[in-house]
Amino acid sequence: MAKMVHSMIRVLNEERSVAFYNSAFGLEVAERLDFPTFTLVYLSNAETGFELELTINKDRQEPYELGQGYGHLAVTVEDVSAEHARFVEAGLNPRKLVDFAPAGEVIARFFFVQDPDGYEIEVLQRAGRYV
Repeated sequence: MAKMVHSMIRVLNEERSVAFYNSAFGLEVAERLDFPTFTLVYLSNAETGFELELTINKDRQEPYELGQGYGHLAVTVEDVSAEHARFVEAGLNPRKLVDFAPAGEVIARFFFVQDPDGYEIEVLQRAGRYV
């Protein structure tokens, strides 16, 4: 059986991205690997063994185009309302909190936020299949 260990995204500014993911999700640098033309930064926290890998290409000056293939990353939290308020207070510009109830029963409560490079991140209430 395969075990997922990380997801990688390309970012333009290492410092800005590390600060965002730390402020938003409490992710810390687990490892930083510097090479002549690029740097890999692995971010993690105590909640999970899954890591986010940031790739910083040293010769890149312009923002990446995310294209039509990228969807979003998703994280779960104990209290999505409190997290939404914290994001607002921290100036992270979250979108509105949504109760997703396609058949009248709430099956997910969430909001989205964009990181500094435009990647979408869904923040979900821990419940149901999202524990």
